[in-house]
Amino acid sequence: MDNHKEGRCENCIIRQLNALKALDKKELKKISDSKITKSIKKGEALFQEGEKLNGVFCVRNGVSKLSKMSDNGKDQIVKIATKGEVLGQRSVITEETTNLSAVALNDMEVCYIPKNHLTDNISDNVAFTKAVLLHMANDLKYADDVIVNMAQKTVKQRVAETLRYLDKNFGTDPDGYIAVTLTREDIANVVGTAKEACIRTLTLFKKEGWITTDGKRIKIEDDKALYRLIEGL
Repeated sequence: MDNHKEGRCENCIIRQLNALKALDKKELKKISDSKITKSIKKGEALFQEGEKLNGVFCVRNGVSKLSKMSDNGKDQIVKIATKGEVLGQRSVITEETTNLSAVALNDMEVCYIPKNHLTDNISDNVAFTKAVLLHMANDLKYADDVIVNMAQKTVKQRVAETLRYLDKNFGTDPDGYIAVTLTREDIANVVGTAKEACIRTLTLFKKEGWITTDGKRIKIEDDKALYRLIEGL
């Protein structure tokens, strides 16, 4: 299959990972005729907090961080989004400005889909509406878990949980290191702690033999030990 055909929504396997799988071929062809494929470089923003969106971004390749700026100027990462995620749909549906920023952690390829395709299909397609609601419900559940973790778990537990989450969801490279590379500051912003505390925790994990590092790259050596720490065993 050539690149042109792969780029068509009706032929794209990525849609199986999101609510677009509920649309029929005719609806998908309409999206394909108006969507724009964009290349986003590492460090570039797909959108900024407070921006008014006229469409959503379907991630074909790459990883982005969704974050919110706190009152004290600290960037709190609330989610790491990857292939198959549709970014910005909550803001488009509610017609509100975005409450998060989305920044590429590596080079990305995304499809920008004008908002009318989202709103029209929500009005006309019950299966699509249900799929979008299910996605939002899962996001809310994830947000609830994050809030509980912040309140009840220690920094060590949260760092361990973040490393296991990244390893499970993004896999490893040929050398066994977690495939997505985050800076120590990014990890701290996911965990909700200071960068210095994050570095001390990772150093402790290395001394215990639970992880190894190579620059920014991290490899989990003892997953069971991290699990026991998280569970307080």
